[in-house]
Amino acid sequence: MARLFGTDGVRGEANVTLQPEMAYRLGRAATLYFGRESEEQPLILIGRDTRLSGEMFEAAITAGICSAGGRAMLAGVIPTPAIAYLARRHKAKAGIVISASHNPYHDNGIKFFGGDGYKLPDAVEDELEAIVHQLEQDDTLARPSGDKVGHIEYRTDLLNQYVEFVLSTCSERFDGMNIVLDCANGASYEVMPKILRELGAKVKVIHALPNGVNINDHCGSTHLESLQKAVLENHADFGIAHDGDADRCLCVDEKGQVIDGDHILVMCAQDMMKKGTLPYNTVVTTVMANIGFHKAIREAGGRAEITQVGDRYVLENMLKNGYKIGGEQSGHIIFTDYSTTGDGPITALQVLSSLKRSGRKASELTALMTTYPQLLVNVKVATKDGWEENEAIRKAIEEGDQELGSDGRILVRPSGTEPLIRVMAEGPDQAQLDVICHRIADVVKKEQG
Repeated sequence: MARLFGTDGVRGEANVTLQPEMAYRLGRAATLYFGRESEEQPLILIGRDTRLSGEMFEAAITAGICSAGGRAMLAGVIPTPAIAYLARRHKAKAGIVISASHNPYHDNGIKFFGGDGYKLPDAVEDELEAIVHQLEQDDTLARPSGDKVGHIEYRTDLLNQYVEFVLSTCSERFDGMNIVLDCANGASYEVMPKILRELGAKVKVIHALPNGVNINDHCGSTHLESLQKAVLENHADFGIAHDGDADRCLCVDEKGQVIDGDHILVMCAQDMMKKGTLPYNTVVTTVMANIGFHKAIREAGGRAEITQVGDRYVLENMLKNGYKIGGEQSGHIIFTDYSTTGDGPITALQVLSSLKRSGRKASELTALMTTYPQLLVNVKVATKDGWEENEAIRKAIEEGDQELGSDGRILVRPSGTEPLIRVMAEGPDQAQLDVICHRIADVVKKEQG
């Protein structure tokens, strides 16, 4: 049986592969699990993004919580990182976010935070999954009655509590700065314009009229074209884009050039090194970071720790070793001084603060890192097993590495969720990458397909 929880919660097409019945069982399972060590009704905080199906899943999860005797505190539409913060602030047993992040509107997801604001460990997800399967087969678990039935709190003040928290993490003001903000028609549409204007910036907001079906629709951090255009048309100093649930942030400089997560890490790490606030001069990133990132960090006098793909692995490394900044190329950036998870609004303010302190134009900071061309080929395979020991694949990779030399690299890895092996090549010459990458992909297809 496939694992219920993926790399970031339970996700699927709303009302098709992810149904409200499952949401009900997850709400019920979470209440039974987090409430088992206390006689008090466990408090579970719920937030959602702007998808049409969000209200349906919110109602189902809430019913599950109440049926098991829990208290459901509803925050409404709010960024994912806000739930992580508010769970800590309100001493909740858990936080639940209803969102499929950067996916299109017809998908949705349910992800959990513990009361400490961190995503749940695999072991806890496995226990929740076991309870869900028990509920599917024979739901004879506790059903309190009378005054023990759970209840719902509708809170309209939680959004402002998060805004105040984000503002408290920023020591700079941005008076006179002209910024374009793309809210992806998602969860940042209300909080982020308020935050930037409170700090003195002049803000032009785009894609901030959510209607339930336009979240991430050719906008936000996965579609930067309209932000680039708006920055140039408005002669702006900077552009900011979030994804649908606002745990990511990507930016655009005044020339319309993209500032991805790798660039953000370089900018902020250099600023932290100058201030003496970067422990061991170390940044944590994943195997997907551009080779240009590694060169820029080395030239700045820093070093990088490398983890497998996934923000949970980045955070795990940071907490274990006392590092303060880490993240992914996708714009999922973690500052452990401020948050327990990737936080798009906090990331945006940290980048803007670095820019302000530098006294330079954004394009000058963009130039701190040269992005090398990168090519990714997904190979559909019959099996992902044994590819690492396959002599033909190993030889093809070795030959590609020799051709690229020290100015490039090859990364071959299996997909965590699909029957694919991903072949990525990186280097200064796009045509060379194309030849090398497809040559390796052909060998993988022949051997594993």
